[in-house]
Amino acid sequence: MPGPLQPPAEPGVAPTELVIASGNAGKIREFAHLLASLPLEVRPQPEGLEVEETGSTFAANARLKAEAVARVTGHWALADDSGLAVAALGGAPGVHSARYADSDPARIARLLRELGEADRKRRAQGLAPDRRASFVAALAVADPSGAIRLEVEGRCDGEILEAPRGSGGFGYDPVFLVPETGLSYAEMDKGLKGRLGHRGRAFARLEPGLWELLGGDRNRNGSE
Repeated sequence: MPGPLQPPAEPGVAPTELVIASGNAGKIREFAHLLASLPLEVRPQPEGLEVEETGSTFAANARLKAEAVARVTGHWALADDSGLAVAALGGAPGVHSARYADSDPARIARLLRELGEADRKRRAQGLAPDRRASFVAALAVADPSGAIRLEVEGRCDGEILEAPRGSGGFGYDPVFLVPETGLSYAEMDKGLKGRLGHRGRAFARLEPGLWELLGGDRNRNGSE
C-alpha cells in the first residue's frame, strides 16, 4: 500500500486519493485490483478506526462507513458492506456475516453446521436440501465532507458447498459455488472473480460514476 494520507482534500475537487473504508486486508486487496485502471491513489483507512455497523441493510452500513471514514480522514472514501444470504437460513448470516463467529474458519464451520441441520429437517419432511445462497455487496462513495456521492449494489447467486474448496479469496469464499463456472470463489483467479463476483458486479456499476467524479476523462491515466 502507498504511504500516509496527504493533507485533507476539498469536497468540490476531483479525488486523487480514495480511502478504502475497511480494515479487512482481503477487501482492500480486491478493491486495489478493481481500481487499478483509475488514476487514484488507493489507501487503507487509518489503523484502529472502527465504525459501528448499526444499519439493518448492506446499503445502510456502507453509507455509515463511507461517511465516517471520509469525515475522519478528510478524504474521499469508498465503503463496502457485503455478506452472504442463505435461503434455507432465512437470509442469514446477512448483515451479520462478518460477526457470525470470531474467524473465517469458525464462520464457515458455523454456516455449514447450521445449513446441515436445515438440510436434515428438509429431508425429514421429504424435501430436497436447499443450498441456494447469494453474495451481496453495497458500495458507497463519500466526499471529504461525508456527503454520499455514489451508491450501488451488486449480487451474485450461487450455492453453498458441503466442504471448503480452494485456497484463494477470504471469508466465505471457499464454500460459495458459482454454478455456471463450477468453481468456488476461492478457486477463481482475480480476473474471473472480478467479473462474476458480487463486489466486481457492484464495482462495474460504480466505475462510470467514479470516472464522472474524476472529470469524465477515462484516458487521464493513459488507459482505454
